[in-house]
Amino acid sequence: MVLTIFNAVKRVLVGKPFRNDRLAHTLLPKRIALPIFASDALSSVAYAPDEILLTLALAGVSAVAIAPWVGLAVMVVLLTVVASYRQNVHAYPSGGGDYEIANVNLGKFAGLTVASALLVDYVLTVAVSMSSAATYLTTAVPSLHGQQAAIATIGVIILALVNLRGIKEAGSVFAVPTYIFMASILGMTAVGVFQAATGQLGQAPSAAFEIVPEPGFDEGLVGLAGAFLLLRAFSSGAAALTGVEAISNGVPNFQKPKSKNAATTLLLLGVIASAMLAGIIYLANATKVHIVLDPATEFLLNGQPLEEGYIQNPAISQIAQTVFGEGSIPFYIVVAATGVILVFASNTAFNGFPVLGSILAQDGYLPRQLRTRGDRLAFSNGVLALAAGALVLIIAFNADVTKLIQLYIVGVFISFTMSQLGMIRHWGRELKLSKEPAVRLRIIKSRTINTVGFCMTALVLVIVLITKFSQGAWIALLAMFVLFLIMWSIRAHYDNVAKELAVDEDSSPRALPTRVHAVLLVSHVRKPVLRALAYARASRPSRLDAITVDISSEETEATVADWEKLEIPVPLTVLASPFRETVTPIMDYIKNMRRDSPRDLIVVYIPEYVVGKWWEQLVHNQTALRIKTRLHFEPGVMVCSVPWQLKSSEEAKNLQDIQ
Repeated sequence: MVLTIFNAVKRVLVGKPFRNDRLAHTLLPKRIALPIFASDALSSVAYAPDEILLTLALAGVSAVAIAPWVGLAVMVVLLTVVASYRQNVHAYPSGGGDYEIANVNLGKFAGLTVASALLVDYVLTVAVSMSSAATYLTTAVPSLHGQQAAIATIGVIILALVNLRGIKEAGSVFAVPTYIFMASILGMTAVGVFQAATGQLGQAPSAAFEIVPEPGFDEGLVGLAGAFLLLRAFSSGAAALTGVEAISNGVPNFQKPKSKNAATTLLLLGVIASAMLAGIIYLANATKVHIVLDPATEFLLNGQPLEEGYIQNPAISQIAQTVFGEGSIPFYIVVAATGVILVFASNTAFNGFPVLGSILAQDGYLPRQLRTRGDRLAFSNGVLALAAGALVLIIAFNADVTKLIQLYIVGVFISFTMSQLGMIRHWGRELKLSKEPAVRLRIIKSRTINTVGFCMTALVLVIVLITKFSQGAWIALLAMFVLFLIMWSIRAHYDNVAKELAVDEDSSPRALPTRVHAVLLVSHVRKPVLRALAYARASRPSRLDAITVDISSEETEATVADWEKLEIPVPLTVLASPFRETVTPIMDYIKNMRRDSPRDLIVVYIPEYVVGKWWEQLVHNQTALRIKTRLHFEPGVMVCSVPWQLKSSEEAKNLQDIQ
């Protein structure tokens, strides 16, 4: 009954199962692939500018004016990485992405390092995006302030359910809101630039606030501390690059020609994301948006701290309020579209994580359950694993974006750097094998692009590690290390099991046991026992014994009497049990048989009830379960469960047939 209800609920939430031949229908055109795979990178404009402004604000108002230059540096890195990954998708279109590139060109150790980094980063993508979306929702609905963790948790659950329905169904849901977000941000940028050119652009609500610099930054960005803070702002803004790698992992989901369509989608992603990031940072600087970590202590208005209860809104919200006016329809469209895209940004991870998990499972680094598709041709177990990991982070950090983002991007830049190094080796190998001048020229061009990408991403990785390590990046690195060890251990386990189970001379199919000794477990002389007896006799064993354990002398006498009354031609042995145990006497009996005849095969027949209600399982088969568990550890012993269907099981079967 419970399983039937579960299946009914599953069908309502997930939908009817798809046949294998439907897999081709789940492939994506570019217009759907863009919002699915690029939503993470596109949505980063919602929080990357905030992190740049927040970090620079530690040195006061004058330092915030440097934000456009920091943003420009981030854009240069973004476009370089996009150009590099366009080479990746042509060379490795199988969907393994950075993991496959590192594994093939740099070795298994490097491949597993990249895999652990990507898996951790995917989990953080969901946690950061959902937490940021919850923050934007509280901007539109201030009464929800303080409930960000609960909102983010609900968002993760809903998104997981949508992805369990299948990738194409998820894409259809996400496409329109993603395009609305792009149009709203680019439209707001165009209006804001026009207002600035005509002198009509106002100032942000936080423009009048003075910023109290942190101790040591009273003179702004000067000295070694100032340079370090500038690099830290750049590393925080580099969050805009997350999600670029998702397209290289999702190439198999594109329509043919897969590599060409993936490369085109990457180009669109780079151009659109750069334009949106540039527009937001420009308008934030033009309207003098100020964002700090703790408004109560770091903001001053006319030399006095702000009133208690002040809620600091994100940069896009303040810009929209300045450009369109608070409470206007365009203002709400921008805020709502931003909140929605942040939710959908997590969908990039929901597409990348399960595919990567499936590839790792095929290679033996993750449990085999992750490699197969579910009812709707999605990697359901991977979706559920990602959702569980993100929920743990959201709850642990109370959906605080500033804290979560410190753990962010470390993993993705590790994968960026190692994949670019792998591509350099790939092109070097291809160059040695190629003789045609045109082909060699194309390879040299691709290798040059990947070399520039490697140098730039390696530099950013060093900056991120230096500036973010003490801020929380060490947690992400520790998680990667632990995940690396787990995956290495799983692979070692699978290898050891395969070696142990390999067929050798001692396991020849012609090798047979000397004799087969059947043992029937008897509690009471009832129909299930008689059926098990019939099956045991039908197998024609060399010897057949029936045993019962003397727990109660009265019940034992009744069992023996019933056995003799039916004139069953099988001896019934009564096992003494002075301590009223059932399992121990049976195990001692079996072990003695093994000791006397070590080459005999012992088959233990156990009658069991098949029940239809979950609570019936609690009152039946418990002793049989304990006996089977112990017997499974005994070599040379097989367990044969003989089912007897109760009426409740027939009712459950009829309900399943109806389903």
